[in-house]
Amino acid sequence: MSDFEHDPVMVDEISDIFDSVPAGTVVDATLGGGGHSYALLSRRADIDILGIDQDADAIEAALERLTEFADRVRVSRRRFDQIDEALAEHGVTEISGALFDLGVSSPQLDRAERGFSYRQDGPIDMRMDDDQQWSGSDVVNGYARNDLARVIKTHGDERFAGRIADAIVAARPVESTVDLAEIVTGAIPAAARRTGGHPAKRTFQAIRIEVNAELEVLPDALDSAVAATVPGGRIAVLSYHSGEDRIAKQRFAIAAGACDCPHDLPCVCGAIQTVRIVRGVAKRASAAEQERNRRSSSALLRVVEKTEPIPKAES
Repeated sequence: MSDFEHDPVMVDEISDIFDSVPAGTVVDATLGGGGHSYALLSRRADIDILGIDQDADAIEAALERLTEFADRVRVSRRRFDQIDEALAEHGVTEISGALFDLGVSSPQLDRAERGFSYRQDGPIDMRMDDDQQWSGSDVVNGYARNDLARVIKTHGDERFAGRIADAIVAARPVESTVDLAEIVTGAIPAAARRTGGHPAKRTFQAIRIEVNAELEVLPDALDSAVAATVPGGRIAVLSYHSGEDRIAKQRFAIAAGACDCPHDLPCVCGAIQTVRIVRGVAKRASAAEQERNRRSSSALLRVVEKTEPIPKAES
């Protein structure tokens, strides 16, 4: 058995969400270790999974975990904004839904050589696809001071981004994750280090997001999933970062027919509603799950259901 073991977040809630979708193909756009897919396949004999992941280790582990459902599982090693290409690769023209479990998985964090962890010593890598040339070291050691500060501020919501960028630039070259974590920690005032978890958490998150272009590719990925989904199908997003959630909220609002026209006048902007926001689903993991799986504590769930196209003026 592969050592890529991952406890899927909100797996019962996700299973409930997809209980009502039409029979057909569900895209697991972030396949990981296959935990969510296993739950969906176990619950629905009339669906199959197209799993997408850019991490070769994750795909290997998922295929092993899903062996009993081998005739209902297809995979594509791609980034999740390449949904259209994955569908074409497997001859799929429409889907019954899609799941996005964003961020980094526990096995990636736990492997020092992957460079995601500020607690373990390893190279500053942070690539989800190890065939990619660009790595965390290129950001840490190559970005100009102002660009580095912008990344840390924008992707990490870090209020001491300028101080951290100054410290990193002064210490270059920075070779290891432990060295980077120490530099970041030393740049943050002592009083601010006493709360909020590890002082380097936000900076490592920011660099990882930059390396993998996670926020850049998410809008197109969500739009592609909505376009490919049949009426009655659902798209669910588990996000762990305010930027991810903001994008999911915005793209879903647009698909739900959001427009700037006055509410008391007919819509003239041409907005079309293609989804409805699914209400009444848990937005966060239960207290028990948060206690058991610390990754779930920051998770936020958003869900939409595909509809027949409805002009905003008629909705």
